[in-house]
Amino acid sequence: MPEWLTELERIVRKAHRFSQAEGVAAGGAQHPFVARDIHESLPHKVGGLFDDGHYAEATYEAFKYLEAEVRRLSGVEKTGFALMMDALNGDAPRIKLNAMGTISERDEQAGFRHLFAGSMLAIRNPRGHDHTLTDDFETCLGHLNLVTVLLRSLERAGYALLDPQTTSAAPNRSVLARSLPLARRAPRRGVRK
Repeated sequence: MPEWLTELERIVRKAHRFSQAEGVAAGGAQHPFVARDIHESLPHKVGGLFDDGHYAEATYEAFKYLEAEVRRLSGVEKTGFALMMDALNGDAPRIKLNAMGTISERDEQAGFRHLFAGSMLAIRNPRGHDHTLTDDFETCLGHLNLVTVLLRSLERAGYALLDPQTTSAAPNRSVLARSLPLARRAPRRGVRK
């Protein structure tokens, strides 16, 4: 690719920052992560990739974070689909998302097990193995919404997520905290322990 075309692509990918920053400063549009309530513990790298228009890469990094958290919380030394299936196994789960005392609770555990595992096969893996794959803005936000649902299911069950910026289980800074003025930041929710 000619150097001038590479430079043009870089400029175009960053052009939306100017209109978004002006809208937020003027009390207008919110950043999509705030508007969609994307989970605040995702690494800053996810937000940076998203803001630069690298949507497939942002999705991939978010799912890598989810995978690392499930591995840490469960102690299962596997990856991807196998990790999720073992960690959330209905018979003897390392990660229990509820008390599993009723049929409904066991069904919920099984359903989340398949959501976690399926997200590795259907979303994370293609972005990790196919360098030509691209996502658009809305597809990426949909994927980040799913990661958010899965991370919040862990929190609701009492698991504390690591702040990837500090690697400690503490209340996490927003992905956007560095870029939004204090008055525009979304209110923080407490991390359940």
